[in-house]
Amino acid sequence: MKEDTRRSEAHIALTNIKEAEEKAKRIIQDAREKTSAQIIQDAYDEAEKMKDKYLTEARKRADERKNAIILKARKETEKIKKKSEEEIAIIRQKAKTTMPEAVEKITEKLREFLKGGSL
Repeated sequence: MKEDTRRSEAHIALTNIKEAEEKAKRIIQDAREKTSAQIIQDAYDEAEKMKDKYLTEARKRADERKNAIILKARKETEKIKKKSEEEIAIIRQKAKTTMPEAVEKITEKLREFLKGGSL
């Protein structure tokens, strides 16, 4: 009987050990799954942060380039405007100096025409 009791106790002990091992395996598996999910979530969060950072930097560089292009265009526009104004002033000055002579020539031709001559 002692042997049956020992076997029974041994059987109970083995059963308890197996149950403890199964429970430990489930705990380990749950931990792995939770850890994997957390690692995946952390990686996703980090990727989002990096994406936001790079997008912000790209937008900043694009704005800087845009502003540089606009500034350059404004400077070019000012140069062209200044050059045009200078050319207009030269043309006006030439017109101012040649206008009396041109008026005189036209007046003379009109006089000849009115006197019966040809142009």
